[in-house]
Amino acid sequence: MKTFTKNLILAVILSGLFMSCVSKKKFLAAEDNIASLSTQLSETQSQLADTKSELEKTKEALEASEEEVRSLKEQLGMAMDMTSDQQRMLTDKEKTLMEQQDRLNALQKLFDEQREVMNRLKSTVDRALNQYKSDELQVYEKDGKLYVALQDKLLFPSGSATVNRDGIEALGKLAEVLNNNPEIQVMVEGHTDNVPISGRFEDNWALSTARASSIVRVLTNTYKVTPERVIASGHSYFNPKESNDTAEGRAKNRRTEIILTPQLDELYKILN
Repeated sequence: MKTFTKNLILAVILSGLFMSCVSKKKFLAAEDNIASLSTQLSETQSQLADTKSELEKTKEALEASEEEVRSLKEQLGMAMDMTSDQQRMLTDKEKTLMEQQDRLNALQKLFDEQREVMNRLKSTVDRALNQYKSDELQVYEKDGKLYVALQDKLLFPSGSATVNRDGIEALGKLAEVLNNNPEIQVMVEGHTDNVPISGRFEDNWALSTARASSIVRVLTNTYKVTPERVIASGHSYFNPKESNDTAEGRAKNRRTEIILTPQLDELYKILN
């Protein structure tokens, strides 16, 4: 009996020692596992911290990119607005240039037409008055107008404002041209030399004006040139063609100029 008890006690003690040895191994194994897990946790936490830092940097870079994109969009919008404004300005300028070009084309066309009218008129007047000598009558163009300059010896007795027979005949030939060209305006200008006048006229102003008026009466009353087309004026000796210091110069200055001008209504419309 004692022997059995001893054996039982011994078995219990051995069993406890065995169990103690097994638990210690598990404990050590668990400690190793915990240490390994702790290391992994530290590494994971470090990786997470690095990842978080990278995420923060990425977030900052993304925000900076978004801000840059917004700025670029604003700049693009401003540039598009400026482009639209510039396009509108360019369109307006192109329109203005086209309008100006149209006006220039219209003016050029009108000038060409007026030139053609003046060329035909000069040819017609030359033919009508070709029997007169150059010291009696000259036909020439100046500043877009046609001048018929008649010397006083063809038109008037000395110191007189009464048109003589030869002058009436010459004016009749010119009047025929004028009546066939009703669009032509007529300016009659009387001119004298600088020799003081004596007799029925107060001065050279009066004589030059009276002579111009006499020619207008012949054109309108005798040859039926429309009066609304005709203007008379006197210049005395203040618009000489030659010097009044010589007899030849004074003779050339004693003249009546009939100035023919095409109507310029269309030109004025374009210019205005």
